[in-house]
Amino acid sequence: MMDKLLEYDTELFLFLNNLGAEPWDNLWLIITNKLASIPLYAVLLFLLYKKFGAKSLLVFAVVAALMITFTDQITNVFKRTFERPRPCGEADLIDQMRFIAVRCGKYGFFSGHASNSIAVAVFAGLMLKPYYKNLIFILLFWSALLAFSRIYVGVHYPLDLLCGLTFGAMSGFLFYKLAKYLLNRFVLPKDINA
Repeated sequence: MMDKLLEYDTELFLFLNNLGAEPWDNLWLIITNKLASIPLYAVLLFLLYKKFGAKSLLVFAVVAALMITFTDQITNVFKRTFERPRPCGEADLIDQMRFIAVRCGKYGFFSGHASNSIAVAVFAGLMLKPYYKNLIFILLFWSALLAFSRIYVGVHYPLDLLCGLTFGAMSGFLFYKLAKYLLNRFVLPKDINA
Protein backbone atom coordinates (compact mmCIF):
# COMPACT_ATOMS: atom_id res chain seq x y z
CA MET A 1 0.00 0.00 0.00
CA MET A 2 2.70 2.50 1.03
CA ASP A 3 4.87 1.56 -1.96
CA LYS A 4 1.95 2.20 -4.31
CA LEU A 5 1.25 5.57 -2.68
CA LEU A 6 4.91 6.59 -3.07
CA GLU A 7 4.82 5.43 -6.69
CA TYR A 8 1.77 7.62 -7.39
CA ASP A 9 3.49 10.48 -5.56
CA THR A 10 6.54 10.14 -7.81
CA GLU A 11 4.39 10.01 -10.95
CA LEU A 12 2.47 13.12 -9.91
CA PHE A 13 5.74 14.88 -9.08
CA LEU A 14 7.19 14.10 -12.51
CA PHE A 15 4.01 15.26 -14.25
CA LEU A 16 3.85 18.56 -12.35
CA ASN A 17 7.59 19.20 -12.41
CA ASN A 18 7.76 18.68 -16.18
CA LEU A 19 5.03 21.26 -16.78
CA GLY A 20 7.72 23.86 -16.15
CA ALA A 21 9.36 25.82 -18.94
CA GLU A 22 12.61 27.75 -19.03
CA PRO A 23 11.01 31.21 -19.52
CA TRP A 24 9.24 30.77 -16.15
CA ASP A 25 12.19 29.38 -14.18
CA ASN A 26 13.42 32.70 -12.75
CA LEU A 27 9.94 33.61 -11.52
CA TRP A 28 9.58 30.29 -9.67
CA LEU A 29 13.10 30.61 -8.22
CA ILE A 30 12.07 33.99 -6.79
CA ILE A 31 8.80 32.60 -5.41
CA THR A 32 10.57 29.66 -3.73
CA ASN A 33 13.24 31.89 -2.13
CA LYS A 34 12.50 32.44 1.57
CA LEU A 35 13.69 36.05 1.36
CA ALA A 36 11.00 36.86 -1.21
CA SER A 37 8.33 36.52 1.52
CA ILE A 38 9.87 39.17 3.78
CA PRO A 39 7.85 42.08 2.27
CA LEU A 40 4.64 40.12 2.86
CA TYR A 41 5.62 39.40 6.47
CA ALA A 42 6.37 43.12 6.95
CA VAL A 43 2.94 44.08 5.60
CA LEU A 44 1.27 41.53 7.89
CA LEU A 45 3.14 42.89 10.93
CA PHE A 46 2.11 46.42 9.95
CA LEU A 47 -1.56 45.38 9.64
CA LEU A 48 -1.40 43.63 13.02
CA TYR A 49 0.14 46.76 14.56
CA LYS A 50 -2.45 48.99 12.90
CA LYS A 51 -5.40 46.95 14.16
CA PHE A 52 -4.11 45.80 17.57
CA GLY A 53 -1.50 48.37 18.69
CA ALA A 54 2.12 48.26 19.82
CA LYS A 55 1.62 46.13 22.96
CA SER A 56 -0.16 43.48 20.97
CA LEU A 57 2.51 43.58 18.26
CA LEU A 58 5.07 42.35 20.81
CA VAL A 59 2.83 39.37 21.60
CA PHE A 60 2.42 38.66 17.87
CA ALA A 61 6.16 38.86 17.24
CA VAL A 62 6.97 36.45 20.08
CA VAL A 63 4.20 34.00 19.16
CA ALA A 64 5.14 34.12 15.46
CA ALA A 65 8.80 33.47 16.29
CA LEU A 66 7.78 30.51 18.48
CA MET A 67 5.46 29.22 15.75
CA ILE A 68 8.12 29.34 13.01
CA THR A 69 10.68 27.73 15.33
CA PHE A 70 8.17 25.01 16.26
CA THR A 71 7.15 24.18 12.69
CA ASP A 72 10.75 24.30 11.50
CA GLN A 73 12.04 21.99 14.25
CA ILE A 74 9.20 19.48 13.92
CA THR A 75 9.84 19.45 10.16
CA ASN A 76 13.48 18.58 10.86
CA VAL A 77 12.44 15.79 13.25
CA PHE A 78 10.25 14.28 10.52
CA LYS A 79 13.00 14.62 7.91
CA ARG A 80 15.53 12.84 10.14
CA THR A 81 13.03 10.18 11.18
CA PHE A 82 11.70 9.22 7.74
CA GLU A 83 14.87 10.00 5.75
CA ARG A 84 12.93 10.22 2.50
CA PRO A 85 15.32 11.53 -0.16
CA ARG A 86 14.27 14.56 -2.15
CA PRO A 87 13.44 13.89 -5.81
CA CYS A 88 16.57 15.79 -6.87
CA GLY A 89 18.57 13.34 -4.75
CA GLU A 90 17.20 10.26 -6.53
CA ALA A 91 19.64 9.08 -9.20
CA ASP A 92 16.92 7.27 -11.18
CA LEU A 93 14.73 10.41 -11.35
CA ILE A 94 17.25 13.12 -12.16
CA ASP A 95 17.15 12.39 -15.92
CA GLN A 96 13.33 12.47 -15.97
CA MET A 97 12.83 15.76 -14.13
CA ARG A 98 13.66 19.44 -14.26
CA PHE A 99 15.97 20.45 -11.40
CA ILE A 100 16.53 24.19 -11.25
CA ALA A 101 16.92 24.83 -7.51
CA VAL A 102 20.14 26.31 -6.18
CA ARG A 103 20.76 23.20 -4.07
CA CYS A 104 19.05 19.91 -3.42
CA GLY A 105 19.26 19.12 0.29
CA LYS A 106 19.19 15.62 1.73
CA TYR A 107 15.72 14.72 3.00
CA GLY A 108 12.35 16.14 1.99
CA PHE A 109 9.53 14.70 4.11
CA PHE A 110 7.89 16.99 4.97
CA SER A 111 8.37 20.46 3.49
CA GLY A 112 9.45 23.23 5.84
CA HIS A 113 8.58 25.88 3.23
CA ALA A 114 5.02 24.54 3.06
CA SER A 115 4.54 24.17 6.82
CA ASN A 116 6.00 27.59 7.67
CA SER A 117 4.17 29.50 4.94
CA ILE A 118 0.74 28.09 5.73
CA ALA A 119 1.30 28.48 9.48
CA VAL A 120 1.88 32.20 8.88
CA ALA A 121 -1.11 32.35 6.51
CA VAL A 122 -3.51 30.73 8.98
CA PHE A 123 -2.18 32.64 11.99
CA ALA A 124 -2.22 36.10 10.38
CA GLY A 125 -5.35 35.39 8.35
CA LEU A 126 -7.35 34.42 11.44
CA MET A 127 -6.01 37.31 13.54
CA LEU A 128 -6.92 39.83 10.85
CA LYS A 129 -10.15 38.17 9.68
CA PRO A 130 -12.44 40.58 11.61
CA TYR A 131 -10.87 43.49 9.70
CA TYR A 132 -9.93 41.95 6.34
CA LYS A 133 -12.26 39.00 5.79
CA ASN A 134 -10.77 37.91 2.43
CA LEU A 135 -7.12 38.25 3.46
CA ILE A 136 -6.95 34.66 4.67
CA PHE A 137 -7.85 33.40 1.18
CA ILE A 138 -5.10 35.51 -0.38
CA LEU A 139 -2.61 34.19 2.19
CA LEU A 140 -3.68 30.58 1.62
CA PHE A 141 -3.27 31.07 -2.14
CA TRP A 142 0.21 32.52 -1.55
CA SER A 143 1.09 29.51 0.60
CA ALA A 144 -0.17 27.07 -2.06
CA LEU A 145 1.85 28.92 -4.71
CA LEU A 146 4.96 28.73 -2.54
CA ALA A 147 4.35 25.02 -1.96
CA PHE A 148 3.96 24.36 -5.69
CA SER A 149 7.24 26.18 -6.32
CA ARG A 150 9.00 23.39 -4.42
CA ILE A 151 7.76 20.85 -7.00
CA TYR A 152 8.60 23.20 -9.86
CA VAL A 153 12.24 23.61 -8.78
CA GLY A 154 12.55 19.84 -8.16
CA VAL A 155 13.10 19.55 -4.40
CA HIS A 156 9.81 18.12 -3.04
CA TYR A 157 7.23 15.49 -3.84
CA PRO A 158 3.51 16.39 -3.62
CA LEU A 159 3.10 14.30 -0.42
CA ASP A 160 5.92 16.28 1.22
CA LEU A 161 3.90 19.40 0.53
CA LEU A 162 0.51 18.00 1.48
CA CYS A 163 1.82 16.82 4.86
CA GLY A 164 3.72 20.08 5.38
CA LEU A 165 0.64 22.15 4.58
CA THR A 166 -1.53 20.05 6.90
CA PHE A 167 0.91 20.25 9.80
CA GLY A 168 1.52 23.95 9.22
CA ALA A 169 -2.20 24.77 9.11
CA MET A 170 -2.76 22.97 12.43
CA SER A 171 0.24 24.78 13.93
CA GLY A 172 -0.98 28.14 12.67
CA PHE A 173 -4.37 27.53 14.27
CA LEU A 174 -2.86 26.45 17.62
CA PHE A 175 -0.57 29.48 17.75
CA TYR A 176 -3.49 31.72 16.78
CA LYS A 177 -5.33 30.36 19.84
CA LEU A 178 -2.21 30.95 21.97
CA ALA A 179 -1.94 34.56 20.75
CA LYS A 180 -5.64 35.18 21.48
CA TYR A 181 -5.19 33.78 25.00
CA LEU A 182 -2.09 35.91 25.64
CA LEU A 183 -3.79 39.03 24.32
CA ASN A 184 -6.85 38.48 26.51
CA ARG A 185 -4.73 37.58 29.54
CA PHE A 186 -2.01 40.22 29.40
CA VAL A 187 -2.80 43.01 26.94
CA LEU A 188 -6.51 43.64 26.45
CA PRO A 189 -7.57 43.81 30.15
CA LYS A 190 -4.90 46.45 30.84
CA ASP A 191 -6.00 48.53 27.85
CA ILE A 192 -9.64 48.37 28.97
CA ASN A 193 -8.82 49.52 32.53
CA ALA A 194 -6.38 52.27 31.44
